[in-house]
Amino acid sequence: MTARISYTLADVATRAGVSEITVSRVLRNKASVAEKTRERVLAVVREMGYVPNRVAGTLASSGSNLVGVVLPSLSNIVFPDVLRGIHAALAPSGYQPVVGVTDYDQEIEEQLVASLLSWQPAAMILSGLHHTSYTVEMLRRAGVRIAELMDIDATPLDIAVGMSHHRAGIDTARYLHGRGYRRFGYVGHDRSRDLRAARRYEGLRQGLAEAGLSLEGEIAAAAPSSTSAGRELLGQLLAAHRDLDVVVFSNDDMAVGGAFHCFAAGIRLRDELALFGFNGLDIGQALPQPLSTLRSHRFLIGRTAAEMILEPRGADARPVIRDTGYDIIEGETA
Repeated sequence: MTARISYTLADVATRAGVSEITVSRVLRNKASVAEKTRERVLAVVREMGYVPNRVAGTLASSGSNLVGVVLPSLSNIVFPDVLRGIHAALAPSGYQPVVGVTDYDQEIEEQLVASLLSWQPAAMILSGLHHTSYTVEMLRRAGVRIAELMDIDATPLDIAVGMSHHRAGIDTARYLHGRGYRRFGYVGHDRSRDLRAARRYEGLRQGLAEAGLSLEGEIAAAAPSSTSAGRELLGQLLAAHRDLDVVVFSNDDMAVGGAFHCFAAGIRLRDELALFGFNGLDIGQALPQPLSTLRSHRFLIGRTAAEMILEPRGADARPVIRDTGYDIIEGETA
């Protein structure tokens, strides 16, 4: 990580060939700026990774006690668990998390990162390892500790804490193959936004290929995961592929919906059709037959990341990866 590079409004104005007032108007989205000028200024802002300093000129101390936290969702219980871990580590230290939610949209993430960095936070915590180029440039220039959560399948900007989702997909295939299943189906949600689900899917396919198998049927929603989507999609999948003996779901939300479909359709879980999820959510374990799934260590991920951003950076400043692993829950559905 490099030291914080503090470009000023004047630096942007000089490079764009306009006045500071014009830059200020563009950043405040005032209508009195010609469109070509606006585009030129914004291109320079993105090129420089410039972030306005909203702390300057206020009574705030030079040392911020804020930690920016950007998560894809709070409606999914996965990320509230992560946030609880972050809070548990930060609370004794006096640092306060400030949270933004992206809904799995990298453009929204970019806006949130710019907004949070303008308050000069002490550190930043984000979900995943893939961001827009502008987000990456802003984070690199911020000069603060950065933790990227949930995923360790690529090189982080600073700190990565989580698990290999590709490996989780492979291990899912190997586990179910070892249980004797051979006719695999898959039910998923929008993988174009949820890149971790996409890596599990590719890992599943690789694990099946290693065993000489492939997915005999699959279906995915062009929308976020939900219990209702899991129930509906499993019904559609089974209507087209009646001979499947196991269905892997992109996560437990979807798998619980699949279990509801089986209950309604009189399909005996595991005896007639096996179901397997991902995340290890409490709702899956509360089913009449506890869901077979892979459990991620969400609270541990959040707590570990928050602890690590409070540590001084090593002299070599190399990226650090912390693998929190996962557990397979045998359950009663596969």
